[in-house]
Amino acid sequence: MATKGFVLYLLSGFSIAVLSVLFIQKSNNDNMNQSSNLLESPYNLSTTEKVWPALELNWRLVMATVIGFLGSACGTVGGVGGGGIFVPMLTLIVGFDTKSAAAISKCMIMGASASSVWYNLRVPHPTKEVPIIDYDLALLFQPMLMLGITVGVALSVVFPYWLITVLIIILFLVLIDTEYEPLVPKEEKSKLQILCFNLRWKRLLVLATVWVLFTVIQVIKNDVVPCTTLYWVLFCLQFPIATLVFGYEATKLYKEHKKRMSTGNAETVCGASIQWSPLNIAFCALCGILGGTVGGLLGSGGGFILGPLLLEIGVIPQVASATATFVMMFSSSLSVVEFYLLKRFPMPYALYLMGVSILAGFWGQYFVRKLITILRRASLIVFILSGVIFASALTMGVIGIERSIRMIHNHEFMGFLDFCSSQ
Repeated sequence: MATKGFVLYLLSGFSIAVLSVLFIQKSNNDNMNQSSNLLESPYNLSTTEKVWPALELNWRLVMATVIGFLGSACGTVGGVGGGGIFVPMLTLIVGFDTKSAAAISKCMIMGASASSVWYNLRVPHPTKEVPIIDYDLALLFQPMLMLGITVGVALSVVFPYWLITVLIIILFLVLIDTEYEPLVPKEEKSKLQILCFNLRWKRLLVLATVWVLFTVIQVIKNDVVPCTTLYWVLFCLQFPIATLVFGYEATKLYKEHKKRMSTGNAETVCGASIQWSPLNIAFCALCGILGGTVGGLLGSGGGFILGPLLLEIGVIPQVASATATFVMMFSSSLSVVEFYLLKRFPMPYALYLMGVSILAGFWGQYFVRKLITILRRASLIVFILSGVIFASALTMGVIGIERSIRMIHNHEFMGFLDFCSSQ
């Protein structure tokens, strides 16, 4: 879909969904004689209870291993992570509660993304003498994505389950209609030469610094009483960090694009083919925050917006996949740190499934790159991305609707929970 239509669709859909909670919450309070304390509602009691099955060899573990491997392989190749497959698998098959499943899903996305990045660093760009990872786009999206992640994790304890389900359905109804010419990766250099060429140490240092700053803030904030002055100071401190890095990179892209346009140079500034106007830059900022917020809420890694978005702005599939998984490696690891501090997942299961995802991320990239070489069609990545999004929409949408209907039938509380008391 067109860029402006995409923004309008997401903003209107998400706004209507969130505002509808206020109406349902008011109706719920009018029709049910319950305490005004939201923590006494049946909904809160049922959803905050942790369900952590033991790690033992049985058919559930075998199914989780197979689905986790396939989901990680396809998710990293498409640049979407695979969280929309992991969460239903962990809740329906393994038996985890929803919030613990979202946390373990982040662990799996982190493992798959890290191994996928390691593989991509040894792969050349298919058409140009530039790194396979677009560092300009990574610096543009990573700060906003990580900012959105922290907001999404905080809101995950506040938003009602049915609202998250509606957001899932709205998000996954994104169409990818971009066409690509046949591309064939050419490996003319040695693996070591390609690895050294793909590494940009100065930009990696900036990305790592942003990650460290966000992580330190989360560690300190974890020991602070929620909703105190210090808590909000630490929470708000993330905004200038993200804005500073994003603003620097956005200004650089804008000036370079304006300079090339004035000289008649039609070559793109980075991997994206869009014009870096203030409107498009604001659009990228919005999508980064939105992708991170949804990723924090659903345990999806933010790739379900970033992956299609990179394709939408004209990035070729190989570069879009490599860049999206590179950014997700930072954002998902931040989520893992936050969920670990909140004690949201059991370590044995998380480590096991993360190990499965590490293997899947590497071998998934390997086999798909070979298929692209044989078929001479980079659009295979777009096909895999669309398939993962469809499977995620089907599983999470159906499960979410079924559970929401059950909550309505049981007259459970369906409004917002109290933020300070739920942390």
